[in-house]
Amino acid sequence: MEAHATAKDNKRTVARRHLIYYLRVFDHKTGQLVGNLVDISTKGIMVVSDSAIPANTRYHLRMVLPDTVEGSKEVDFEAESRWCRNDANRDFYDTGFELLDPSMDFLDAVDRLVEDCLFKE
Repeated sequence: MEAHATAKDNKRTVARRHLIYYLRVFDHKTGQLVGNLVDISTKGIMVVSDSAIPANTRYHLRMVLPDTVEGSKEVDFEAESRWCRNDANRDFYDTGFELLDPSMDFLDAVDRLVEDCLFKE
């Protein structure tokens, strides 16, 4: 069944991909778990976490990659939190991050994740 698009949805220029399983995202500086990646594109990510993440904050993040992705087991990237709201499960929070000048390594990892780990549309 196809979902109805809203005006806001029509503004999206990059297709989002929903992960089959969660990938863990950490704060590179502190090593603390930020949350689990649930949505990804070449422009941004969405993370689900146990606590609210402040909006408009810049982060240096590290994503741990699954075994199915060749090469490095993790990739570092810069992102800025743009919004945070309660998840469908009110015990969790969804946060949207905009990627800031992603490296080719990160973009290659996104491509591999789309090929190896994600639901196809």
